[in-house]
Amino acid sequence: MPMRIGNRQDFQKISIRRAACRLFLLAVALLLSAAYLHAQEAHEFRFKYTEGERYRIVSTVQQDVRINGLYSHTATILNRAAIEVSDVRENDAHISAMYHTSEESTGHGQVYRWGEEYPTEFRRDAVGRFDIAPEYFMPVVRDVPIFPEEAIRPGHTWTHTGSEVHDFRRNFGLQEAFHFPIDVVYEYLGIEKLDDKELHQFSIRYNVFHQAPRQANIRNAYPMLITGFSDQILYWDDVRGRPHYYEETYAFIVHLTDGTVAQFSGEADGRVIETETLDRQAAVDDIRNLLEELNIDESNVQEDERGVTITLENVQFAADSAVLRDSERAKLDRLAEILRRYGEYDILVTGHTALAGTEAGRLQLSRERADSVAEYLLELGVRELDQILTRGFGADRPVADNATEAGRRRNRRVELTILEN
Repeated sequence: MPMRIGNRQDFQKISIRRAACRLFLLAVALLLSAAYLHAQEAHEFRFKYTEGERYRIVSTVQQDVRINGLYSHTATILNRAAIEVSDVRENDAHISAMYHTSEESTGHGQVYRWGEEYPTEFRRDAVGRFDIAPEYFMPVVRDVPIFPEEAIRPGHTWTHTGSEVHDFRRNFGLQEAFHFPIDVVYEYLGIEKLDDKELHQFSIRYNVFHQAPRQANIRNAYPMLITGFSDQILYWDDVRGRPHYYEETYAFIVHLTDGTVAQFSGEADGRVIETETLDRQAAVDDIRNLLEELNIDESNVQEDERGVTITLENVQFAADSAVLRDSERAKLDRLAEILRRYGEYDILVTGHTALAGTEAGRLQLSRERADSVAEYLLELGVRELDQILTRGFGADRPVADNATEAGRRRNRRVELTILEN
């Protein structure tokens, strides 16, 4: 018997019933959502400060660069900031910081090479407002986040003006910090769990359209118009009263006075890392004993302004190259045992050469040799990629006389600094 197909009125009745059912379910979902949001009590968000506290902010950026619409390159950038809080008052505190930017080495393996350093200091109040001198280049984003004075619930939105500041000295010859305003739109999204913590989540968005004033006495092309956007999610640690983690998507277009158009787009994320004070003298004594026990020859350890530095003299590479000899790999295997004991601290690997060849050649070789040591430590699992930096000085910092073979042996060295904070 053939199946009976209903007429048009039957279909209309079924459609009406289905639509009514969907509306009912939607209404229930909205009521439940509203009840959940209302159940989260209104909360007042404030920055909190503790005298003498120290922590680090570490972020990585994956950025594509296009010039006049054509792909130029991709950069992986590591940003680090060592923060110290002092002079805590009722409503604000003094922040001193050392910001450091590094770009991943693409010519020799995969490590981050030492970049620019930016010391800075400012005061910040409980809702997030900065009091900072205009000549500082860091931090790039200021007065973000700014919290409302009143308590808020999930779904609450507000706006506030912040600013971005950039260092255009090297690229465009602008000697002063380049400032432009940003109108930021915030939304409190509620509580989310991350890293086994209950954190408060915020959406932070802003668009940029900034026409820069003309610069007198600047011959190079410089930015005349900047447009773009930033879209961020911030995870707020309300127990500590500071950010815990953020992620960002962004794109900016910079129009230069000579008609060049540069586009920068990418993604970034960053987190706050708690740090403990390194007892430098105790570390020096401990490492000195371990160097002797592990039979690591031609080595020493000392305290310096950055932390504790282990020096390996007469490090052996293949002739005029950055290829480690097997004997040096064995030495680094033993040294790795020491470095793992201080795993909460980042490492700076610095290469030095004896006085031979050209200045440019020595500098490049010292950088590549530092990279080789860092890469081998990464292979050993001593640190993660974002916990090791490298730099080279060529023959600019000798510790002995380059006129003698004994002196040159000492100058061909690699230093590994356990960085405090």
